[in-house]
Amino acid sequence: MTSLWLTRIAPDPRSREARRDLGDAVGLHRRLMSLFPDDLGPDPRRRLGLLHRVDDARGGPAILLQSAHQPDLTKLPDGYGRSATRSLDPLLGLLRGGLQIHYRCTASAVRKPGATTRSRYKLPEVVALHGADAEEWWQRQADTAGLKLLSLLSQPLDDATGTRSGQKDRQRIRHSRTRFDGVAVIVDPDQLRTKLTAGIGRGKAYGCGLLTLAPQRTPADA
Repeated sequence: MTSLWLTRIAPDPRSREARRDLGDAVGLHRRLMSLFPDDLGPDPRRRLGLLHRVDDARGGPAILLQSAHQPDLTKLPDGYGRSATRSLDPLLGLLRGGLQIHYRCTASAVRKPGATTRSRYKLPEVVALHGADAEEWWQRQADTAGLKLLSLLSQPLDDATGTRSGQKDRQRIRHSRTRFDGVAVIVDPDQLRTKLTAGIGRGKAYGCGLLTLAPQRTPADA
């Protein structure tokens, strides 16, 4: 079983670097990648198993970073914010069929139009989904992740945007985002572990696709 680490970074609003990263999906991706060794091949994000998202917390935005390698938090700029890392292996070991869990995932819910429809109506390669369409999309994703949804609350978020520099030009990136929260029961723990590690949907480099879980407390746990 692949080991996973979860890092929480609480950016300091006084840090110019932190404020800039929070407003730039490409810049935040670069910042998080800088916490790991260089020279990891043609697809370092995938090799690191790096997924992240920005959550709203009581004290302000919080960056959640999941990775298959422990990050070096000393590489964050001075004054960037508070940070801590913990192993997710105990949680992964608890996953079993029939267990009820709370879930959260910020994902880019999209569909790909057929070639004929796309050409006729001049549609983009992917079309962002919202509302009930986004929830239907999440239901399908949950099924493939080995989850049976018991409840679902969706919330549209601002798009993840930024400018990526290529070899010849600069490319503007944009990924629609919806946050999905609720309770589910685990049907297939192996499928769930696979999705936890790989992420869900598009835009994984830019704050989409990270699925987090917390076992639901029962009266016996209180």
